[in-house]
Amino acid sequence: METIKLQIGTVVSMNAGTQDLTRPVEFVGEKLAARTEYDYDDRRGATDTRGASETLYRTEDGRLVVYVEDWSRWRGEPDTYSLVEIEQEDLSVNGRFEALGREAGMGRPLTLDEALAEA
Repeated sequence: METIKLQIGTVVSMNAGTQDLTRPVEFVGEKLAARTEYDYDDRRGATDTRGASETLYRTEDGRLVVYVEDWSRWRGEPDTYSLVEIEQEDLSVNGRFEALGREAGMGRPLTLDEALAEA
């Protein structure tokens, strides 16, 4: 395990400069997985100008936490950084961080009934 150093809060880049309202966070843990999901433009095409990145950590005391970075490359739109404590179920099918759970090797394939319910 190692010391993980993150920032939580918001950062906004403006014409006059940058407003940084973040605070440092440190904890001992290990990185388990990370993923990025890109937003969509007005024509429903993927764009790399906005998105969210998620990183899953296990802390030294066994808790699971996700570092969420909601980011934008547009001037004046905030980048928001937060930590969320989660349970194993949040990484499972239909959980809040299901895709991150799959990335970490903690997911499972959908059952036939689950897949048909999605349609």
